[in-house]
Amino acid sequence: MITPLSQTAISSHNPAAQFTALRQHVNHSILGQHTLVDRLLIALLADGHLLVEGAPGLAKTTAIKVLASGLEGDFHRIQFTPDLLPSDLTGTEIYRPHDGSFQFDRGPIFHNLLLADEVNRAPAKVQSALLEAMGERQVTVGRETYTLPPLFLVMATQNPIEHEGTYPLPEAQLDRFLMHVRVDYPDYETERAILTLNRNQARSNQTESTGAIVSQADVFAARKAVLDLYMAPEIETYLVHLIMATRRPADYALDLDGWLRFGASPRATIALDRCSRARAWLNGRDYVSPEDVQAVVPDILRHRVLLSYEAEADGRTADNFIAALLRRVPAP
Repeated sequence: MITPLSQTAISSHNPAAQFTALRQHVNHSILGQHTLVDRLLIALLADGHLLVEGAPGLAKTTAIKVLASGLEGDFHRIQFTPDLLPSDLTGTEIYRPHDGSFQFDRGPIFHNLLLADEVNRAPAKVQSALLEAMGERQVTVGRETYTLPPLFLVMATQNPIEHEGTYPLPEAQLDRFLMHVRVDYPDYETERAILTLNRNQARSNQTESTGAIVSQADVFAARKAVLDLYMAPEIETYLVHLIMATRRPADYALDLDGWLRFGASPRATIALDRCSRARAWLNGRDYVSPEDVQAVVPDILRHRVLLSYEAEADGRTADNFIAALLRRVPAP
């Protein structure tokens, strides 16, 4: 549980101001990962889930912990391991001998923010339980179905280095993630700043819990504002063409037909629309620009376009395809 909500912190009831303060709060503690921080906020605004891939030690876990410390809600971290059971995630029914009944004991998935650490280390049954929670916002235990909290965000992480003992995520589960974000090492100057920040925090015994900056009411108000943001018909047409080009590249003069097995689903179109609007809103604009669409396209499509075996054998990647896509499909 995070620190209880500070009434003075949200007295203005201005969601835009609150999210600006939340962004500053997270960036103050997570140096050199501005893209990850922005994608976390976009996922929160777009009511979606995030898959984050990066080497150990790049502040993936810290990022969502600091974000949770600035939100009204509760946070839980689950370390996914090969021996994890679905009931460890969803909860289980407990027998009550004094009256012969069963009582459902809720699992950690019923928190507002959930960190699924190293999600690809869990077996298929656990991934299936997480898939239902992410897609349907509910869990089923026995014959009963339980609804998850209205504010529910999963950030899953996976390590690109070690694949021994892992279970590749199925395409159906990958498609449930709003975005697939890759994080990289910081540059020299940022690395030096991280050293200084770490020493200062150690000396002052500083903790991440500073009280909630954004209430759940602010989150829901911000989501409504994002959906009401103006998107010109030309931008909407451009957005749809980008998705259609993943299914029929030849129609867009993309000589990449042999690269793909499958293109992006309609869920990608919805995700691209919502994330473009959320990025524009976070940057203080009341309209969506082509740059907003182009900025989030890689994270939206990276896990949704499936390359052919031949393309993978040639060393091509989904990012290569997306870069060609953005070059060939004309922006308005």
